[in-house]
Amino acid sequence: MTLTTLPLFPLTTILFPDGLLPLQIFELRYLNMVKKCIADGTEFGVVAQTVRRDTAAESPTASEANSPALPMSQETFTAIGTSAKIISHFVPQPGLIRIDCVGSQRFSIVSTRQQTGGLWVAQVQTIAADLVIPVPAELLEAATALRHLITTLKSQATEASFMPIAKPYLFDDCGWVANRWCELIPMQSAQRHRLLALDNPLIRLELVLDMLLEQGLLR
Repeated sequence: MTLTTLPLFPLTTILFPDGLLPLQIFELRYLNMVKKCIADGTEFGVVAQTVRRDTAAESPTASEANSPALPMSQETFTAIGTSAKIISHFVPQPGLIRIDCVGSQRFSIVSTRQQTGGLWVAQVQTIAADLVIPVPAELLEAATALRHLITTLKSQATEASFMPIAKPYLFDDCGWVANRWCELIPMQSAQRHRLLALDNPLIRLELVLDMLLEQGLLR
């Protein structure tokens, strides 16, 4: 078993491979982490926090979705996450860095330790990338709906708009289609994490299609 060391960033959102994640970094431990990642060209691990002080039972709001973990007496987070690669960064003022990240590989945490400054560092094992499985006929509805959604978003976009889905668009790949819907469909964080942890992208897409139908999100 080959282990890799990753600094961890617990968030109220869940990152999927090839997913986009914009962040505003202002907490010192994460400012230092991001600066080092940029300087060294390395990645950090995004994990979903499982306890938030005073609001443990609440699901994250839209405004919280891409925010750093709230201060807490004891941070806890999921054992499976996704590494994030920084693709752009901007420093609008001292003490603030804006970054855009893309999800890289899933990983499982083997062990963790917290550094003096509060940053969590983990020994992780990389999870193999999803097998590329063509979308079968019975699940094409999910891929077609995603294609239509992206076309609509592109037609409505302005120069300053943020497109939540990055190219290349792999509409014939079960894992890619499922992951993009997992980022978009409203659901509890625990349910989203279970989908991330699934090894079979075909099953993930089947579950996604069921949710799309249940929530009336397909035309």
